[in-house]
Amino acid sequence: MPTTETEEHKALRSAVSALGKRHGRTYDREQLWSEAAKLGYLGVNLPEEYGGGGGGISELSIVLEELGAAGCPLLMMVVSPAICGTVIARFGTEDQKQTWLPALADGTRTMAFGITEPDAGSNSHRITTTARKDGTDWLLTGRKVFISGVDLADATLIVGRTEDSRTGRLKPCLFIVPRDADGFTRRQIDMELQAAEKQFELTLDDVRLPADALVGDEDAGLLQLFAGLNPERIMTAAFAIGMGRYALARAIEYACDRTVWDAPIGAHQAIAHPLAQAHIDLELARLMMQKAAYLYDTGDDVGAGEAANMAKYAAGEACVRAVDQSVHTLGGNGLTREFGLASLITAARVARIAPVSREMILNYVSHQTLGLPKSY
Repeated sequence: MPTTETEEHKALRSAVSALGKRHGRTYDREQLWSEAAKLGYLGVNLPEEYGGGGGGISELSIVLEELGAAGCPLLMMVVSPAICGTVIARFGTEDQKQTWLPALADGTRTMAFGITEPDAGSNSHRITTTARKDGTDWLLTGRKVFISGVDLADATLIVGRTEDSRTGRLKPCLFIVPRDADGFTRRQIDMELQAAEKQFELTLDDVRLPADALVGDEDAGLLQLFAGLNPERIMTAAFAIGMGRYALARAIEYACDRTVWDAPIGAHQAIAHPLAQAHIDLELARLMMQKAAYLYDTGDDVGAGEAANMAKYAAGEACVRAVDQSVHTLGGNGLTREFGLASLITAARVARIAPVSREMILNYVSHQTLGLPKSY
Protein backbone atom coordinates (compact mmCIF):
# COMPACT_ATOMS: atom_id res chain seq x y z
CA MET A 1 0.00 0.00 0.00
CA PRO A 2 1.36 3.46 -0.90
CA THR A 3 2.08 5.60 2.15
CA THR A 4 2.00 8.87 0.23
CA GLU A 5 -0.48 10.14 -2.34
CA THR A 6 0.26 9.86 -6.02
CA GLU A 7 0.63 12.97 -8.14
CA GLU A 8 -2.75 12.17 -9.70
CA HIS A 9 -4.39 12.07 -6.29
CA LYS A 10 -2.74 15.34 -5.29
CA ALA A 11 -3.98 16.98 -8.48
CA LEU A 12 -7.50 15.66 -7.90
CA ARG A 13 -7.45 16.91 -4.31
CA SER A 14 -6.31 20.37 -5.43
CA ALA A 15 -8.91 20.64 -8.19
CA VAL A 16 -11.81 19.56 -5.97
CA SER A 17 -10.64 21.90 -3.22
CA ALA A 18 -10.78 24.79 -5.68
CA LEU A 19 -14.31 23.80 -6.68
CA GLY A 20 -15.41 23.59 -3.05
CA LYS A 21 -13.94 26.98 -2.18
CA ARG A 22 -15.82 28.58 -5.07
CA HIS A 23 -19.09 27.36 -3.56
CA GLY A 24 -18.25 27.62 0.15
CA ARG A 25 -20.42 27.11 3.22
CA THR A 26 -23.52 28.74 1.68
CA TYR A 27 -23.47 26.42 -1.32
CA ASP A 28 -26.47 25.49 -3.43
CA ARG A 29 -26.63 21.69 -3.42
CA GLU A 30 -28.08 21.33 -6.93
CA GLN A 31 -25.57 23.72 -8.49
CA LEU A 32 -22.62 22.05 -6.81
CA TRP A 33 -23.89 18.57 -7.70
CA SER A 34 -24.28 19.60 -11.34
CA GLU A 35 -20.84 21.20 -11.56
CA ALA A 36 -19.13 18.29 -9.81
CA ALA A 37 -20.82 15.93 -12.27
CA LYS A 38 -19.70 17.94 -15.32
CA LEU A 39 -16.13 17.88 -14.04
CA GLY A 40 -16.30 14.10 -13.69
CA TYR A 41 -16.05 14.00 -9.91
CA LEU A 42 -19.34 12.25 -9.12
CA GLY A 43 -18.53 9.22 -11.23
CA VAL A 44 -14.79 9.10 -10.64
CA ASN A 45 -15.13 5.61 -9.10
CA LEU A 46 -17.32 4.12 -11.84
CA PRO A 47 -16.04 2.15 -14.86
CA GLU A 48 -14.92 4.15 -17.86
CA GLU A 49 -16.96 2.04 -20.25
CA TYR A 50 -20.10 3.30 -18.49
CA GLY A 51 -19.15 6.98 -18.40
CA GLY A 52 -17.18 6.97 -15.17
CA GLY A 53 -13.63 7.97 -14.39
CA GLY A 54 -12.31 4.44 -13.99
CA GLY A 55 -11.01 5.10 -10.49
CA GLY A 56 -12.15 3.69 -7.19
CA ILE A 57 -13.28 4.57 -3.70
CA SER A 58 -9.82 6.06 -3.10
CA GLU A 59 -10.56 8.80 -5.63
CA LEU A 60 -14.19 9.28 -4.61
CA SER A 61 -13.23 9.67 -0.94
CA ILE A 62 -10.81 12.45 -1.92
CA VAL A 63 -13.64 14.28 -3.67
CA LEU A 64 -15.98 14.07 -0.67
CA GLU A 65 -13.26 14.95 1.85
CA GLU A 66 -12.19 18.07 -0.03
CA LEU A 67 -15.74 19.28 -0.55
CA GLY A 68 -16.31 18.78 3.17
CA ALA A 69 -13.13 20.66 4.02
CA ALA A 70 -14.47 23.58 1.96
CA GLY A 71 -17.73 23.51 3.93
CA CYS A 72 -19.91 22.04 1.19
CA PRO A 73 -20.09 18.25 1.55
CA LEU A 74 -22.45 16.29 -0.68
CA LEU A 75 -24.02 13.56 1.46
CA MET A 76 -25.59 11.82 -1.53
CA MET A 77 -22.09 11.02 -2.80
CA VAL A 78 -21.94 8.45 0.00
CA VAL A 79 -25.11 6.86 -1.31
CA SER A 80 -25.51 7.27 -5.06
CA PRO A 81 -22.07 6.65 -6.65
CA ALA A 82 -20.36 4.97 -3.67
CA ILE A 83 -22.94 2.43 -2.49
CA CYS A 84 -25.41 2.05 -5.34
CA GLY A 85 -22.99 2.69 -8.19
CA THR A 86 -20.45 0.26 -6.76
CA VAL A 87 -23.00 -2.52 -6.21
CA ILE A 88 -24.43 -2.18 -9.72
CA ALA A 89 -20.96 -1.98 -11.29
CA ARG A 90 -19.87 -5.18 -9.53
CA PHE A 91 -23.03 -7.26 -9.60
CA GLY A 92 -25.60 -5.68 -11.90
CA THR A 93 -26.76 -7.05 -15.22
CA GLU A 94 -25.54 -5.43 -18.40
CA ASP A 95 -28.92 -3.73 -18.78
CA GLN A 96 -28.76 -2.37 -15.20
CA LYS A 97 -25.26 -1.06 -15.82
CA GLN A 98 -26.27 0.64 -19.08
CA THR A 99 -29.39 2.12 -17.49
CA TRP A 100 -27.87 3.45 -14.28
CA LEU A 101 -24.12 3.90 -14.32
CA PRO A 102 -23.78 6.61 -17.02
CA ALA A 103 -26.62 8.57 -15.40
CA LEU A 104 -25.14 8.23 -11.91
CA ALA A 105 -21.79 9.37 -13.27
CA ASP A 106 -23.07 12.47 -15.05
CA GLY A 107 -25.41 13.38 -12.19
CA THR A 108 -28.62 13.28 -14.22
CA ARG A 109 -29.99 10.50 -12.01
CA THR A 110 -29.44 9.63 -8.37
CA MET A 111 -30.20 6.58 -6.29
CA ALA A 112 -30.91 6.31 -2.57
CA PHE A 113 -30.09 3.31 -0.37
CA GLY A 114 -32.49 1.69 2.07
CA ILE A 115 -31.26 -0.76 4.69
CA THR A 116 -32.08 0.71 8.14
CA GLU A 117 -35.34 -0.39 9.76
CA PRO A 118 -37.22 0.83 12.85
CA ASP A 119 -36.60 -2.36 14.84
CA ALA A 120 -33.52 -3.82 13.18
CA GLY A 121 -31.37 -0.76 12.61
CA SER A 122 -28.72 -1.80 10.07
CA ASN A 123 -28.54 -5.40 11.31
CA SER A 124 -28.96 -7.35 8.06
CA HIS A 125 -29.82 -10.50 10.03
CA ARG A 126 -32.91 -8.89 11.57
CA ILE A 127 -34.29 -7.07 8.56
CA THR A 128 -38.00 -7.76 8.19
CA THR A 129 -38.52 -6.29 4.71
CA THR A 130 -39.21 -9.37 2.62
CA ALA A 131 -39.46 -10.17 -1.06
CA ARG A 132 -41.50 -13.08 -2.34
CA LYS A 133 -41.94 -14.44 -5.83
CA ASP A 134 -45.24 -14.00 -7.66
CA GLY A 135 -44.76 -15.64 -11.01
CA THR A 136 -41.74 -13.92 -12.52
CA ASP A 137 -42.32 -10.78 -10.45
CA TRP A 138 -41.24 -9.88 -6.91
CA LEU A 139 -43.51 -8.49 -4.20
CA LEU A 140 -41.65 -6.35 -1.69
CA THR A 141 -43.13 -5.53 1.73
CA GLY A 142 -41.63 -3.74 4.73
CA ARG A 143 -40.50 -0.46 6.27
CA LYS A 144 -37.29 1.55 6.22
CA VAL A 145 -36.25 4.54 8.30
CA PHE A 146 -33.59 7.29 8.17
CA ILE A 147 -33.16 6.95 4.42
CA SER A 148 -31.36 9.96 2.95
CA GLY A 149 -32.39 11.91 -0.12
CA VAL A 150 -35.32 9.78 -1.25
CA ASP A 151 -37.06 12.91 -2.55
CA LEU A 152 -34.06 13.61 -4.77
CA ALA A 153 -33.53 10.06 -5.98
CA ASP A 154 -34.97 8.45 -9.09
CA ALA A 155 -34.93 5.06 -7.35
CA THR A 156 -33.92 3.46 -4.07
CA LEU A 157 -31.74 0.38 -3.73
CA ILE A 158 -33.69 -1.54 -1.09
CA VAL A 159 -32.23 -4.30 1.07
CA GLY A 160 -34.83 -7.04 1.56
CA ARG A 161 -34.72 -10.70 2.44
CA THR A 162 -35.77 -13.70 0.38
CA GLU A 163 -36.15 -17.31 1.35
CA ASP A 164 -33.34 -19.66 0.37
CA SER A 165 -35.01 -22.55 -1.47
CA ARG A 166 -32.39 -24.98 -0.20
CA THR A 167 -32.34 -24.10 3.51
CA GLY A 168 -35.54 -22.13 4.06
CA ARG A 169 -33.51 -19.39 5.74
CA LEU A 170 -33.91 -15.76 4.85
CA LYS A 171 -30.99 -14.09 3.08
CA PRO A 172 -30.42 -10.44 2.07
CA CYS A 173 -31.06 -9.35 -1.51
CA LEU A 174 -30.97 -5.97 -3.25
CA PHE A 175 -33.78 -4.50 -5.36
CA ILE A 176 -34.02 -1.33 -7.43
CA VAL A 177 -37.34 0.33 -6.53
CA PRO A 178 -38.41 3.27 -8.75
CA ARG A 179 -39.63 6.32 -6.85
CA ASP A 180 -43.09 6.14 -8.48
CA ALA A 181 -43.66 2.40 -7.88
CA ASP A 182 -47.18 1.56 -6.67
CA GLY A 183 -47.23 0.90 -2.93
CA PHE A 184 -43.92 2.74 -2.35
CA THR A 185 -44.54 5.74 -0.10
CA ARG A 186 -42.36 8.06 1.96
CA ARG A 187 -42.75 10.33 4.98
CA GLN A 188 -40.20 13.00 5.81
CA ILE A 189 -38.78 12.72 9.32
CA ASP A 190 -38.70 15.96 11.32
CA MET A 191 -34.99 16.21 12.14
CA GLU A 192 -33.38 18.66 14.55
CA LEU A 193 -30.32 18.49 12.30
CA GLN A 194 -30.75 20.78 9.32
CA ALA A 195 -29.16 19.50 6.12
CA ALA A 196 -29.70 19.81 2.38
CA GLU A 197 -30.51 16.10 2.21
CA LYS A 198 -33.65 15.15 4.12
CA GLN A 199 -34.39 11.92 5.99
CA PHE A 200 -37.37 9.70 5.27
CA GLU A 201 -39.36 6.75 6.52
CA LEU A 202 -40.36 4.41 3.70
CA THR A 203 -43.28 2.01 3.47
CA LEU A 204 -43.37 -0.79 0.91
CA ASP A 205 -46.81 -2.35 0.64
CA ASP A 206 -46.65 -5.27 -1.79
CA VAL A 207 -44.56 -3.26 -4.22
CA ARG A 208 -44.55 -5.24 -7.44
CA LEU A 209 -41.22 -5.35 -9.20
CA PRO A 210 -40.14 -7.10 -12.40
CA ALA A 211 -37.58 -9.90 -12.24
CA ASP A 212 -34.82 -7.56 -13.45
CA ALA A 213 -35.26 -5.31 -10.39
CA LEU A 214 -33.09 -7.79 -8.48
CA VAL A 215 -29.43 -6.75 -8.49
CA GLY A 216 -26.99 -9.61 -8.75
CA ASP A 217 -27.39 -13.23 -7.77
CA GLU A 218 -30.32 -14.14 -5.55
CA ASP A 219 -28.05 -16.51 -3.63
CA ALA A 220 -25.05 -14.20 -3.16
CA GLY A 221 -26.47 -12.73 0.05
CA LEU A 222 -24.04 -10.82 2.25
CA LEU A 223 -21.30 -10.64 -0.41
CA GLN A 224 -23.27 -8.16 -2.49
CA LEU A 225 -24.54 -6.25 0.52
CA PHE A 226 -21.09 -5.62 1.95
CA ALA A 227 -19.84 -4.59 -1.49
CA GLY A 228 -21.89 -1.46 -0.78
CA LEU A 229 -21.51 -1.18 2.99
CA ASN A 230 -17.70 -1.08 3.02
CA PRO A 231 -17.59 1.90 0.63
CA GLU A 232 -20.31 3.52 2.75
CA ARG A 233 -18.10 3.34 5.83
CA ILE A 234 -15.08 4.66 3.93
CA MET A 235 -17.06 7.55 2.50
CA THR A 236 -18.54 8.35 5.91
CA ALA A 237 -14.97 8.61 7.16
CA ALA A 238 -14.18 11.03 4.31
CA PHE A 239 -17.29 13.04 5.18
CA ALA A 240 -16.22 13.27 8.84
CA ILE A 241 -12.59 14.12 8.09
CA GLY A 242 -13.65 16.89 5.73
CA MET A 243 -16.03 18.33 8.32
CA GLY A 244 -13.33 18.21 10.99
CA ARG A 245 -10.83 19.92 8.70
CA TYR A 246 -13.32 22.68 7.90
CA ALA A 247 -13.97 23.38 11.59
CA LEU A 248 -10.28 23.26 12.43
CA ALA A 249 -9.40 25.72 9.66
CA ARG A 250 -11.94 28.22 11.01
CA ALA A 251 -10.53 27.84 14.51
CA ILE A 252 -6.94 28.29 13.35
CA GLU A 253 -7.85 31.43 11.43
CA TYR A 254 -9.60 32.83 14.49
CA ALA A 255 -6.74 31.88 16.85
CA CYS A 256 -4.29 33.74 14.63
CA ASP A 257 -6.45 36.88 14.31
CA ARG A 258 -7.98 37.19 17.77
CA THR A 259 -5.65 39.18 20.03
CA VAL A 260 -5.77 39.35 23.82
CA TRP A 261 -3.07 41.12 25.88
CA ASP A 262 -1.17 42.06 22.70
CA ALA A 263 -0.77 38.46 21.51
CA PRO A 264 -2.87 36.20 19.29
CA ILE A 265 -4.71 33.62 21.39
CA GLY A 266 -3.14 30.89 19.23
CA ALA A 267 0.21 31.72 20.83
CA HIS A 268 -1.03 30.25 24.11
CA GLN A 269 -0.52 26.51 24.53
CA ALA A 270 -3.95 26.05 26.09
CA ILE A 271 -5.36 27.05 22.70
CA ALA A 272 -2.62 25.73 20.41
CA HIS A 273 -2.10 22.25 21.81
CA PRO A 274 -5.73 21.03 21.60
CA LEU A 275 -5.90 22.25 17.99
CA ALA A 276 -2.66 20.44 17.21
CA GLN A 277 -4.06 17.26 18.76
CA ALA A 278 -7.21 17.59 16.68
CA HIS A 279 -5.10 17.91 13.54
CA ILE A 280 -3.08 14.79 14.45
CA ASP A 281 -6.27 12.80 15.08
CA LEU A 282 -7.71 13.80 11.69
CA GLU A 283 -4.48 12.91 9.87
CA LEU A 284 -4.34 9.49 11.55
CA ALA A 285 -7.96 8.83 10.64
CA ARG A 286 -7.22 9.77 7.04
CA LEU A 287 -4.40 7.24 6.89
CA MET A 288 -6.75 4.46 7.97
CA MET A 289 -9.35 5.67 5.49
CA GLN A 290 -6.77 5.57 2.70
CA LYS A 291 -5.76 2.05 3.74
CA ALA A 292 -9.39 0.91 3.69
CA ALA A 293 -9.99 2.46 0.27
CA TYR A 294 -6.80 0.89 -1.12
CA LEU A 295 -7.75 -2.57 0.17
CA TYR A 296 -11.24 -2.24 -1.26
CA ASP A 297 -10.06 -1.00 -4.64
CA THR A 298 -7.54 -3.86 -4.91
CA GLY A 299 -10.21 -6.48 -4.22
CA ASP A 300 -9.41 -7.40 -0.62
CA ASP A 301 -12.98 -7.36 0.69
CA VAL A 302 -12.12 -9.01 4.01
CA GLY A 303 -9.26 -6.66 4.78
CA ALA A 304 -11.31 -3.70 3.59
CA GLY A 305 -14.15 -4.63 5.93
CA GLU A 306 -11.93 -4.43 8.98
CA ALA A 307 -10.13 -1.28 7.84
CA ALA A 308 -13.35 0.48 6.75
CA ASN A 309 -14.89 -0.04 10.19
CA MET A 310 -11.74 1.22 11.90
CA ALA A 311 -11.55 4.23 9.58
CA LYS A 312 -15.16 5.14 10.22
CA TYR A 313 -14.65 4.86 13.98
CA ALA A 314 -11.44 6.89 13.99
CA ALA A 315 -12.83 9.59 11.71
CA GLY A 316 -16.04 9.95 13.69
CA GLU A 317 -14.16 10.40 16.95
CA ALA A 318 -11.65 12.80 15.39
CA CYS A 319 -14.41 14.86 13.81
CA VAL A 320 -16.35 15.28 17.04
CA ARG A 321 -13.22 16.33 18.93
CA ALA A 322 -12.13 18.74 16.17
CA VAL A 323 -15.53 20.42 15.99
CA ASP A 324 -15.83 20.66 19.77
CA GLN A 325 -12.37 22.18 20.14
CA SER A 326 -12.95 24.57 17.26
CA VAL A 327 -16.17 25.89 18.76
CA HIS A 328 -14.47 26.16 22.15
CA THR A 329 -11.60 28.14 20.60
CA LEU A 330 -14.01 30.79 19.36
CA GLY A 331 -15.85 30.96 22.67
CA GLY A 332 -19.20 32.71 22.31
CA ASN A 333 -18.44 33.47 18.66
CA GLY A 334 -18.37 29.73 18.04
CA LEU A 335 -22.11 29.64 18.64
CA THR A 336 -22.99 32.46 16.25
CA ARG A 337 -24.32 32.06 12.75
CA GLU A 338 -21.59 34.39 11.47
CA PHE A 339 -18.82 31.83 12.01
CA GLY A 340 -20.86 28.80 10.89
CA LEU A 341 -19.54 26.28 13.42
CA ALA A 342 -22.40 25.76 15.86
CA SER A 343 -24.46 23.67 13.42
CA LEU A 344 -21.53 21.27 13.09
CA ILE A 345 -21.89 20.26 16.74
CA THR A 346 -24.96 18.24 15.83
CA ALA A 347 -23.72 17.24 12.38
CA ALA A 348 -20.49 15.82 13.78
CA ARG A 349 -22.44 13.39 15.94
CA VAL A 350 -23.81 11.76 12.80
CA ALA A 351 -20.38 10.33 12.02
CA ARG A 352 -20.44 8.54 15.38
CA ILE A 353 -23.95 7.16 14.89
CA ALA A 354 -24.37 6.40 11.19
CA PRO A 355 -24.22 4.19 9.25
CA VAL A 356 -23.12 2.01 12.15
CA SER A 357 -22.56 3.07 15.75
CA ARG A 358 -19.12 3.15 17.31
CA GLU A 359 -20.22 0.49 19.79
CA MET A 360 -21.07 -1.95 16.99
CA ILE A 361 -17.69 -1.25 15.41
CA LEU A 362 -16.03 -2.08 18.73
CA ASN A 363 -18.07 -5.28 18.80
CA TYR A 364 -16.85 -6.11 15.29
CA VAL A 365 -13.20 -5.47 16.11
CA SER A 366 -13.35 -7.29 19.45
CA HIS A 367 -14.69 -10.57 18.05
CA GLN A 368 -13.62 -10.44 14.39
CA THR A 369 -10.11 -9.01 14.84
CA LEU A 370 -9.21 -9.89 18.41
CA GLY A 371 -11.03 -13.21 18.56
CA LEU A 372 -12.92 -12.37 21.74
CA PRO A 373 -16.24 -14.12 22.41
CA LYS A 374 -19.43 -12.41 21.24
CA SER A 375 -21.58 -10.58 23.75
CA TYR A 376 -24.70 -10.89 21.61
